Order: sequence, then structure tokens, then C-alpha cells
Amino acid sequence: MSGMLFTTSKGDLVYRGPYDTHVVEAIKEVPGRMFDRHRKEWVMPLTKDAVNALQDFQNIKITNEVYVALQIQEESQEMARLMKEEEKPKPLEPMLIKAEPFAHQIIAFNIALKLTNAGLLHEQGCGKTLSAIAVVGARWNRGEIKRVLIVAPLSVIPVWEYEFEKFADYPFNLQALVGNLQNRIKQLQPKKLDELHVVVTNYEAVWRRGLLQAILKWKPDMVICDESQKIKGPKTKQSKGMHMIGDYAEYKMILTGTPVTATPMDFWSQYRFLQPNIFGKFFYAFRNRYAQMGGWQNKQVVGYKNKNELITKAHSIAHRVTKAEALDLPEQIDQNLFCELEPKAFGAYREMVNLSVAEMEEYMKDVEVSERQHKVVASNVLTRLLRLQQMVGGFVNTEESGSVQISSAKLNLLKETVADILQSGKKVVIFARFIPEINAIINMLEENDFGVGDFKHAYIMGSVPTNSKTEPTRGDKVLEFQTDPDCKVFIAQIQTAGLGITLHAASTSIFYSADFNYANYDQCRARLHRIGQRNVVNHIHLIVQNTVDEKIYKALAEKKSIADDVVDNWRAYLK
Repeated sequence: MSGMLFTTSKGDLVYRGPYDTHVVEAIKEVPGRMFDRHRKEWVMPLTKDAVNALQDFQNIKITNEVYVALQIQEESQEMARLMKEEEKPKPLEPMLIKAEPFAHQIIAFNIALKLTNAGLLHEQGCGKTLSAIAVVGARWNRGEIKRVLIVAPLSVIPVWEYEFEKFADYPFNLQALVGNLQNRIKQLQPKKLDELHVVVTNYEAVWRRGLLQAILKWKPDMVICDESQKIKGPKTKQSKGMHMIGDYAEYKMILTGTPVTATPMDFWSQYRFLQPNIFGKFFYAFRNRYAQMGGWQNKQVVGYKNKNELITKAHSIAHRVTKAEALDLPEQIDQNLFCELEPKAFGAYREMVNLSVAEMEEYMKDVEVSERQHKVVASNVLTRLLRLQQMVGGFVNTEESGSVQISSAKLNLLKETVADILQSGKKVVIFARFIPEINAIINMLEENDFGVGDFKHAYIMGSVPTNSKTEPTRGDKVLEFQTDPDCKVFIAQIQTAGLGITLHAASTSIFYSADFNYANYDQCRARLHRIGQRNVVNHIHLIVQNTVDEKIYKALAEKKSIADDVVDNWRAYLK
């Protein structure tokens, strides 16, 4: 009685047949194999090694579909390998985007189109979102997809809205699933649209049972897992939810600059979503192949093995680019991350907005904005903007208690952002305007809840002396950050860090808040982007949606003098 080796619609390689000791021994040598006790069959990743291990057994019939699928897979991966080496790449077909792509973005686009499922392992700031938007447009133009699901961290959802609007040169309907779970489920109803339907949601919600079922019922043709390191844990609910969604989607992509943040074991869950036949569907089989076990009851990972094989397999369907390698990138890159105030804090913020507008309207009744009054009007508006900005940062000043924290939204976003940077092994500079913000940031760092072990931080603000024989000076703090590899984070008050210091030990800055002076903002950026900096510099702005943050950073991006602009446009800033 013979056995059979065949493929499934989900891309698995399956052996079904009578028990044969020699066959079983051969199968057990295949990485990622697992016995399905319910179906009484062996399930393996579809790889050349797996087929070779069984093709010499005369009592096993291998279906022609196995060889066809294997040939297509190998040809696609070989083509992807060759594409990575192109010096002057050209798009395989039109990139439907309103921008001129860089060479590495064209290569990523070509690879992702050639492969059904692909990983864009591009370092932060290399523009992987633009490549993904181009791939979505090309697949829609081919008629391959109508519904796209993008799952991302909550802070990145507005970025997708902005990037699609800015770059997608094709008709689309983008919907961000926000609000409570029931509202999200109601929003996710099948629609008959001529244009592409794109839905964006966050990892924390996607696994919830009601929403997960609604997504599966919606039947996305393509799923993009942005910042896919968020599903690196094999047992987390959001990872399992993404695996389930991935099993039903025809086309998939993962986007991340840090696929491995702790150990090589981080690869498995992301690739279980992306293409299970790379590392298999079973984590423990993967771990046994690539980890050395020891410790208590031999259950602890004490080392790793077969690393070259692991990297080769991971990169066979992925494109890796760092900012240092992407030589055509601009020297400085700007990135915005978003959060929302909690309902109570936003209510207080809205009350302050209404009060500020009412006060200004009353004041402007009696003021003719002449040249003489210009500075007075600007000062009045800026004072009110400053109050609002303090609230957005999470704090208000009271006569009774001094500074009081009313929100942790932006601080939580900062913590998440810093964790990603530290886990990639890099240093970071944080700029902030107000003392309560800086104190809160220092407390957050001292709690050291980032999963990266012990590290040091340094800071300068008004209270740190310029010269002193008894305590560390600003120069001492800067020197520590620049020369001590264990000093990973530098916090700088904008007013004290704008001039005269060098912080190019880091290539990433985070603006927790900014003042209203473009020159100060530009000088802070120049602390990293200066002679001696060997990397592309990434500036990240933390923005609270629907607040003064959006107005301030928009004005700074346009190099406007906010003090001048507010006189004629004070309502736009306050509202």
C-alpha cells in the first residue's frame, strides 16, 4: 500500500499513508514537520529539502502539483534574489504613486509583486510605507484585490491615513476602525465599491472575538502587518489572531525595521503569519531546529544553531535595507506618530480651547492690530497656546498644587517609541519644552520597563549648571552620552539644548514637544545632524490628534514664524 505526498490550498506539504519506519525517520529530519493526530498525516513546509527527503521512496506517490508549486516558489525566490542586486532598478509595472521612489523602494516594490507574500525589513525612515502603497495599487490595478486590511500600532494608524492621501495615485476608500469594539464591528460592513477598500486597525483590537469574526467575514484579499515585531510572541492573543487572518488572505506583507528585537525566535510568529512554509506552523518544531535548549528541565534557550539557514530562509522572501545602505535617502527624515487624549483630559482641553477663544474674541473687540499692537496680540495668543500645549503634554499648572498630571497618552506613546529604538540597540535624544514633561520622562526611564536590560540616561535643563566644581555640568552630561556606550538616552530641554552641543552619538531624535520658534526647532535638529554624523538622521514628532500639536508642527514644517502667523490666524491655532 503506497502513501501520497501532496499540497494543500494553504501551501502545506502533506504526507498521508501507512506507517513506515523509514519514511517516518526521513520526515522527522524535515524542519518544521508535525504530525496531525486528527487527520493521521504529517504536515510539513513546502520546501525542496522536504520533497528531496521523500522522493526516493518508491512507495510514495508525489503529485505533480507538488513539483509545480515547488518550481514556482523557487523561481520567484531566485528572481527576488536577483532583483536585490540591481544597481539601477526599474519598476516591473507602473508604480501608482504621487512621488519619485528611491532605488531601494523600487526593488522592494518589484520583489513584493513577484512574491505572493513578502517582508519589507526596512529600517525606520527608509519609506517602506510608500513601497507598500505602491504594491497595493499594482495588485488592485491587476484585479487581484478589492479589500485590504492593514494592522498597525495605534500610533501609526493616522500615518497610514496621511500617507495614502498623499501618495496613492489610484481611487481608494480608506477607513480607520476606531472607537469601542461594537462601533468597529459596525464600521466593518461589506461594501460594493468601485475603488479599493482599505481598512486600518490596531493590534490591541484585532484579536477581539467580535472584531476578528467580522474581519474574517469581510474577507480581506490582502493583509499588511505593519511593525510586525508586535506579533513576535508566539503565544499572544494578537499573534494568534493575525495568524488566523493570514491563513484566509491570498496576499500578505510584513513591514518592520526590527524583525528581531530580542532573539532569533522572534522570526517564527511573524513568518507564521506571512508564509508558514518558511519555518512551519509549529513553534516548538522551529525552536528545536534553531535553539539550543538547556537549564532547568532542559526548557530554557541557552544558545542558537543553524543561524545561517535561518537568515537565508527569512531573507528568501524579504528585502532588508538599513538607512546606511539606502544611500539615496535624504540626510534627514521626518516621521509623525499620533495618539489621542483620554476622554476626561480631552474634555478639559476642549474647555480650555473654548475659554481661550472667548477671551481672545473679547480682547480683539477693543484692539486695532496696528504695527504697535502686533507684538501684544501675538503675546496674548501665544500665552493661550502655551497653556494648551502644556495640557497636550499631560500637565496643567494650578495655584493650589502646582503642576498636575491630567493625561499619560503622549508619555505612553513615548515609552513605546523609545522601547523600539532601544531594542534595536541604538541611542536616542528626546527634546521637550516643559520641566514637568522632562521630570516625567526621567521617571519613566528610571523605571526601566523596556525589556533591554540596564542602561543609563543623561539630561540637561535649566537647573543643570553650565559651570560647577561640585556637580556635573551640562558639558559633563553631553560627554557622558557621546562617549559612554551604556548611556542610551539623552533628554534635552529645548531652550537649553539649541546651541553649542553635539549629540551625534544618536541618529534618532524624538520631539515630545516643541516651542514656537522655528530657529530653536532647527537648532535642536542640528545637534544630531552635523559633522561626524555617519547615519541618516530620523526626527520623530509625537502628536496628539485634534489638538494644538498638529498646528504647531505644521507651521514648523513650513518654516513659519508662529509668533507672526498667530496675529492673523489666531482662531486656526486655538481651534
